[in-house]
Amino acid sequence: MAQIHAVGISSFPKIALRGIPVHRDNFGCQRKSCFKEINARSSGSRGKMTSQYGLQQKHAVRCQGIQNVMADGTREDVAYSKNTNTGGLRGKLNKVVLAYSGGLDTSVIVPWLRENYGCEVVCFTADVGQGDLEMDGLEQKAKASGASQLVVKDLKEEFVREYIFPCLRAGAVYERKYLLGTSMARPVIAKAMVDVAKEVGADAVSHGCTGKGNDQVRFELTFFALNPELQVVAPWREWDITGREDAIEYAKKHSVPVPVSKKSIYSRDRNLWHLSHEGDILEDPANEPKKDMYMMTVDPEDAPSQPEYLEIGIESGLPVSINGRKLSPATLLSELNKVGGRHGVGRIDMVENRLVGMKSRGVYETPGGTILWAAARELESLTLDRETIQMKDLLALKYAELVYAGRWFDPLRYSMDAFMEKITETTTGSVMLKLYKGSVIVASRKSPHSLYREDISSFETGAIYNQADAAGFIRLYGLPTRVRAMLEKGL
Repeated sequence: MAQIHAVGISSFPKIALRGIPVHRDNFGCQRKSCFKEINARSSGSRGKMTSQYGLQQKHAVRCQGIQNVMADGTREDVAYSKNTNTGGLRGKLNKVVLAYSGGLDTSVIVPWLRENYGCEVVCFTADVGQGDLEMDGLEQKAKASGASQLVVKDLKEEFVREYIFPCLRAGAVYERKYLLGTSMARPVIAKAMVDVAKEVGADAVSHGCTGKGNDQVRFELTFFALNPELQVVAPWREWDITGREDAIEYAKKHSVPVPVSKKSIYSRDRNLWHLSHEGDILEDPANEPKKDMYMMTVDPEDAPSQPEYLEIGIESGLPVSINGRKLSPATLLSELNKVGGRHGVGRIDMVENRLVGMKSRGVYETPGGTILWAAARELESLTLDRETIQMKDLLALKYAELVYAGRWFDPLRYSMDAFMEKITETTTGSVMLKLYKGSVIVASRKSPHSLYREDISSFETGAIYNQADAAGFIRLYGLPTRVRAMLEKGL
């Protein structure tokens, strides 16, 4: 079960996660970058709020004072709206749960929601395995932006067990390459947001996804499926902010301390399954990615000159062990990320078709996922017959399409998942893999349910298989071919 950490008005417990700061980019939430910190100090009460773009509209609010903890450790009194009557510039909501990363976009969304909807804002952050991403001080940033509360949930085990592993079992790959890292993460985050909304009594949810990307669809379809009564606010489809520069100016005007950088950077999304890179020079498909862009994997040219062998244990289509050691889903994947990363495994560079119609270019690092995908598919070669593999592969294409399009909670995906679970009941055994300079090579595979029979397949023996029987089979199998040829020759 996910652990919940609620940060109230007067307490500021530390979050035990460290690393690189994150920000939301053009395609989703919780993207990371290097940045500079701007520590803007508020000049006083915010009982009167004005719009950035010359609206200068005053609206009366009844305020409750809270302590604003700035990045430099000082405190100051800030007021957030508790008005239940007049609302904001665009309407009235009571309480909104915001998908929050602590980056520029989600930080400015907090005061924007309060200003435009007169609402209390509860920030929500999901830990889906960002690794050592910077989360220290996230509660201070949320409150400095005007949020009343920060809720953090550890979703790593749930993410791997309930989302990643079903996709792995199904063999879901989008457009031949993409292993669905971001696509799988959005529904688990959105589901947790719906849960938090119920816990805190919110009547709306909000995200920082733009109107050009896939993530807005993934978040909102999950909201619709799990609680259709929740209102959804998508600021990027409403506000006048058109880019990063505008967001920085808005943050300054509203005294919001946010991590910002005006330098062009990659847009990144990281979770326990993968790390994606978009934007900057990658927007031109003709450009080769720079060597220093990669973060989870070493360059295959620099990988060890000696191969490393791994045995992946699988039960009913799901990974359970590495070299005989049984591990929890999240721990298993985390260890494979480390091993695969040092051998340069799992780099993909592709141009994909977004759900909203345009093409985009992305580079993905999925070291552990690439290892698991190879092992699962290879074991199926022993345990599934030809017709079953063909049907499974056919359905896997549709399964991947559903996940990519944000339809995780669709009845069709549930039904297809039931098929995948049933069909892989006997996919139990182990696969030995050799990792070497970016490649994953199958060394051996074995299963107690293997359909492979050496006494049948061997060229040397064949008590069960009589080779003479093949002549009759070929005549019958090739009969349509012979009949067509006879017709063409007038026989």
